[in-house]
This record gives sequence, structure tokens and C-alpha cells, in this order.
Amino acid sequence: MTTTTRRSPRRSVQTALSWGLQHGLVRTMLNRAIRDGDPQARLILDPSVREDPYATQEQVRALGPLVRGRLTWVTASHAVTRDVLRSPDFAASGGAQEALPPVTRRVVRWALDARALGPLDPPSMLVVEPPDHTRYRRLVSKVFTARAVEQLRPDVQQVADELLDELARRRPDEPVDLVEGFATLLPVRVICHILGVPDHEHARVLALGNAVAPSLDLGLTYRQYGEVQRGLHGFNAWLDQHLARLRAAPGEDLLSQLVHAEDDGGRLDDVELRATAGLLLAAGFETTVNLLGNGAALLMAAPDARALLRAEPERWADAVEEVLRFESPVQVTGRMAVRDTTVAGRPVAGGEHVTTLLAAANRDPEVFADPHVFDVTRANAREHLSFSGGRHFCLGAALARMEGEVGLASLFARFPDLSPAPGAVRRPTRVLRGWERLPVTTGG
Repeated sequence: MTTTTRRSPRRSVQTALSWGLQHGLVRTMLNRAIRDGDPQARLILDPSVREDPYATQEQVRALGPLVRGRLTWVTASHAVTRDVLRSPDFAASGGAQEALPPVTRRVVRWALDARALGPLDPPSMLVVEPPDHTRYRRLVSKVFTARAVEQLRPDVQQVADELLDELARRRPDEPVDLVEGFATLLPVRVICHILGVPDHEHARVLALGNAVAPSLDLGLTYRQYGEVQRGLHGFNAWLDQHLARLRAAPGEDLLSQLVHAEDDGGRLDDVELRATAGLLLAAGFETTVNLLGNGAALLMAAPDARALLRAEPERWADAVEEVLRFESPVQVTGRMAVRDTTVAGRPVAGGEHVTTLLAAANRDPEVFADPHVFDVTRANAREHLSFSGGRHFCLGAALARMEGEVGLASLFARFPDLSPAPGAVRRPTRVLRGWERLPVTTGG
């Protein structure tokens, strides 16, 4: 017997209000701004910009180090981005919808569905500040230190080899989706192991993570918003079940430690635990999926770089940094001024929002010579800001770097003649940049 769950009239009204104020109103404003030639609006909403956002980002750069967009201040400058991310005058932000009037923001908070809280809703570690941010990060950071991550390298190598063995069983001229068959499975298996997710649940975690990824974007259609809300409900329902299993039968994994933590005031309540666990799980593979897909596509188009890496495999770590710089898996992040301040000589009032274009900062000619050239020998590629900065520097940066290095080096060592096949499709998201499908032939 099945039971159909119906949403209450109040919940339906709240959902419509939440979409209308966070996305519908913003879509209206941005469509008008696009007609006026506003580059920020085009980056957020214009479908013609999604495939190649870099020309529009250069338009922002040409307007100055800090530009007033229709919704927020915007910067494409590496120096300004770095300073804003590190400045005590700024705090983490849940998105450009915070530029809405205070009364509107209060209605948005009333309309929020507690069972559909996403990565940009408190108490997510992405948007909270000390002391809560310090407490959450302290509880999980030991698993993501450079030393701890390096100890995982043999396990990551084994997973990569197993996945490549599967690809090698196909005919060399038979197209295979590299995203589906390799780029997603490697980081998903690794983060699921770290967080105690059983093997038979990996596919479900991947599907749920993909469903909620658009929650980072602004200006969703009502249909997209509904799909994201359903994805968040499903993700949180599954997460509650997983946490209940770990309460009953804890393992050696990180989530078991969090569930049973009994330290001096550091224990997470149920909402904090769900938010932290969900963020670790989704963020633990999303960035690396994009890194692996972007890196494979770039290197397939760069035979000289592949030849150099075959001759000098010790350069793979540097090559991963260049992939991160050239095609930032996370394109943009934001900060909110906590007090009146000055940025790039311009006054920014307390409560105003600054959008930092990480991908544009990574192509700033003031820092990177020939910034639009992909160069695996670039000496300062590691100066990119793809992992953000300051106290919100990506917790999983070391893990993503190591998985990128192992994954890409192993892929091209096994298949040196890897080639693109027709049918590649970019992800529809704007904040996250990667490939939804990347067909290839292994060539041997």
C-alpha cells in the first residue's frame, strides 16, 4: 500500500513565495538588466553566456576593479577578490538574494522549508561565521589535512585503476561517457568511504547530489526551483536514514565520529549535523567531478601538454593547478560587508554584497601572463583562487587536488590516445562549471 503525501496549502504558498522572492523577482530584474547590457545579469541568466562566460567576465574587468552591477558589487580582479575573501570587513553570504530589501529577506526566511535547507542556508558551514563556523570546521578538519589526505592516495589509486579497468574492456573506438564512467565515480566512492556510505548507496548519493547542485544558482525558473526542492527533500530524507544507521551501528568513518561526538560543547544538534553531513557529502565530490572532466577535456585538446606530462610525470601536480586556474570548477562566490568599508577605492556600505568572480580572477593579466592560454608549465598557477580564501577556504582542497592528480595522471597513462567523441554537453549550472556528458574514445 502506498501513501501519497500532499503539501498543505500553507506550504504551497510558502514555496511560491520563496521562489518568487528569491528567484522570480530576481529573474525579472535581471532580464531588464540584460536588455540594458549589464554583464553581471548576463553571467547569471543569459543562456548564450553559459557555454563561454569568459568574454563577459572580461567586460566586467574592463569596467574597473569594482563594478556596480544591477544586484551587487562585482569584481573580476584577482587582488580585490583575494582581499575581500580575507577581509574581516566581510562575512560569508548566502547569495545575491541578500541584496533584496530587509522586509523581503524576512519573508524569504519565513517561507523557507526546514526540510529543504540547502548548502546556502544556515547552519551550512558555507554561510555561517565564528563561533559556529569555527566549531563545525574543527570537528571535521582533521580528516582533510594534507597529511591525512596523502594517506588516502593508495586507496584513491586503487579506485582509479578499477574504474579504468572497466573502461579498458570497451572497444577502443566505442564512445563512452567519461563523466558517467570515471569523473563522477572516483570522487563519489572516495567521499562515500570517508563518510561511511555503503557501496549500494553510492548511485543514490550521486543522483541526489546532482539534483541539488542547481540550488547554488540564482534566478531559477519555477520548474527548476521545484526540482531542487524535491531533490533537497530526498537528500535530507536519505541523510536522516544514513545518520540513524550510524547511530545504531557506528563505524570508523567521519560521520560516525560526528554522530557520537561528546566533546566540550562541540557536539552538533540534529539540524547542524544534517547540514554539515550534507555539505561534506555533496561538496566532497562536486568540485572534483568538474575538475576531472574539465582537465580531461583541456588535455585532450592539448597534445603537446600530454607529451610533456608523459615525459615528466612529476609535473602532474602543477598541471592540476593549471586546470583549476583555467577552468575554475566553482566560478563565483560572494561576501557581505559587515560594516561600512572601502574596496578598490569605492565605498561599500555595511549590508552590501560583493560578488567575486573567481574564474575571472584566475585569468587576471595582472597576475597571470597570457591568462587565456592553458599552460601546464605555468610557474604561478597555484595562485588561483578556485578554492576561495580566508576562513572559508575550501575544506576539501587537498583532497580535490590529490584526486585530480591521481585521476588525470592515471587516465592519460592508461589511455594516451584518449579522444573526444561527439555529444559533449556542459552542465546547466552557473556557479559550478563542468561537463554533464563528455563522450570519448579510449583509442587503445
